[in-house]
Amino acid sequence: MTSVAGMPVMPDSGAPGPRGRLDRAAWTERAEAHAARADALTAEHRARQARREKHPVHDFLFTYYGYKPGQLRRWHPGAGVTLEDAPERAAWRWYSPAPGSEALAPDAAAYAAEKPELARLVRLMLARTAARPGQFGCFGLHEWAMVYRTPEHRHEVPLRLGQAGTDAVVEQGELRCTHIDAYRFFTPEAVPRNRLAPTRESQPHLEQPGCLHAGMDVYKWAMKLGPLVPGELLLDAFELARDIRILDMEAAPYDLSDWGVEPVRIETAEGKAEYVRRQRGFAERGNDLRMRILDAWGPAPLPAS
Repeated sequence: MTSVAGMPVMPDSGAPGPRGRLDRAAWTERAEAHAARADALTAEHRARQARREKHPVHDFLFTYYGYKPGQLRRWHPGAGVTLEDAPERAAWRWYSPAPGSEALAPDAAAYAAEKPELARLVRLMLARTAARPGQFGCFGLHEWAMVYRTPEHRHEVPLRLGQAGTDAVVEQGELRCTHIDAYRFFTPEAVPRNRLAPTRESQPHLEQPGCLHAGMDVYKWAMKLGPLVPGELLLDAFELARDIRILDMEAAPYDLSDWGVEPVRIETAEGKAEYVRRQRGFAERGNDLRMRILDAWGPAPLPAS
């Protein structure tokens, strides 16, 4: 038996399946429903693209993560789930014939053999983050730290409290960011104010479920696993990332009233309370998705002898 972050993982042979079998009618119905759901989730973004319009809140999931709407609408059954009569998928990456059959299934062992370091990292990030207690005292100040004492801002949007008011909120609070991909955008003046100095190397040790960016990253990890994650689960992760992004920007220092965004005023006691309440809800949803992804992925395959 092996373990990830102290969690037992039973080894297996790495063979793709059996974790369920779908005939062609069943899997094509699921694939079509998935594509329709994905299209609905991305419709506004695609319409803005056609008009060459930008949105400071909702573009993030497509620009920062870099995954296109077409990638979201491609359905997979998940690791080891066998698809009957699916010859068009024979050349798809990380699909293998099921034992004793011409049917195909996403192959976790093939994925791990081709991307061993990524497979190990994703498993560690999902399991370790889910196993840790959430931290809920940051109040979204990471976005404020990105504009602290600088006239150069990531978004061409005015600051709700102005520069001096924004700086004062940072100085009166405490920066507790645990996430490298938020911390790395801090201004030079904000960096020494943070309680920690996250690095890429320390990320598996610092990531915790209360972090909004860690919650959005569940979508990233699911996408990186490709066909090993059921399509429905991938879209659940995308929806979580979308919902988190909204709070992330509602609590940010920007005046987004032109986009219909009402601020969560984290400079007040009421705003802090609302932020933490919603943050806790996202932590629960994120951990549920992490465990569902690990379950769908299955146990770590035995290393090649």
